[in-house]
Amino acid sequence: MATEVGPTPVKAPASGGAPIHHGPKGVGEDNKILSQGKWASWLLAPTIIALAVVIVYPIVSAIVMSFQKDAGLDPATGLFTAGGPAGVQNYVNWIAQQCSAPAGGTVACPPGTLGAQFWSATATTFFFTVVTVAFETVLGFWMAMIMARTFKGRSMVRAAVLVPWAIPTAVTAKLWFFIFAFEGIANKMFNTSILWTGSEWPAKWAVVIADVWKTTPFMALLILAGLQMIPAEVYEAAKVDGATAWQRFRLITLPLVKPALMVAILFRTLDALRMFDLPYILTGGANNTTTLSILVINQIRQGFNAAAALSTITFIIIFLVAFIFVRFLGANVVEQSGATGKGKK
Repeated sequence: MATEVGPTPVKAPASGGAPIHHGPKGVGEDNKILSQGKWASWLLAPTIIALAVVIVYPIVSAIVMSFQKDAGLDPATGLFTAGGPAGVQNYVNWIAQQCSAPAGGTVACPPGTLGAQFWSATATTFFFTVVTVAFETVLGFWMAMIMARTFKGRSMVRAAVLVPWAIPTAVTAKLWFFIFAFEGIANKMFNTSILWTGSEWPAKWAVVIADVWKTTPFMALLILAGLQMIPAEVYEAAKVDGATAWQRFRLITLPLVKPALMVAILFRTLDALRMFDLPYILTGGANNTTTLSILVINQIRQGFNAAAALSTITFIIIFLVAFIFVRFLGANVVEQSGATGKGKK
């Protein structure tokens, strides 16, 4: 690092007046900055190593495994064969829904096998994601608008809203399993005789209802945080100007809460794309409720390497969705924080 020691530079201000004297940058200040940089590196090193162990290593390991064949019995010889390099065959098998043929090569996977469920599982995953996030956003916004108001018992309402979100997902799934049983509360309450988990669409809507019930409070809390950042003076000024309630909502609330809203939708979308425990416990993945995560777990029992390829595909799908949100829809938490920080300087 260059150190400037010498005469004090003098800079004449553009607007006239007394010249501004800049003090010399001493060697001691450079050494202090260098020492602080070394200490910062040593303090950050454990965190970086921990992140590399728990995040980078599993991802790299899964990608490496996805290019390997699964060990198993050779259908032609009946002998156990070790795995080996597979290239992109595992990925091709999943995307084209191809399975190994007894005589060698690949054929279209028979219906009911795991290989034949890739695209249906992908469609089911996106169906759950779009429908649940849409319902949770609307209901969460409505709940946040109520909780943002000042009224007697508001603290109790906020605490009560958190109850569904605080219950573990496995417990929620079992709870709604009993509610949707043939002799359960749902059929008794509406005087119906629906086999909720016995056919495709009732089973899907059962998963949607259970997930919306559990996760809407999460959306409401994130949106509520954004609503509380809006100054009350803005609404008061709008009222003085004669703005109606709808105009205040459309022209003030929605634009100012958009950053928090987009972050909430991003978090819930990424969470819904990897949905596993709720449909797995509620329906067992039956009746076309198998998501990509359930398919990965089922495949692990038959071959780790093929499951690693499916995990990598799922990771790429989630990454692309997150990229679209951040790049095109404005759900960029880092950029917002940076902009705020710059504004404060």
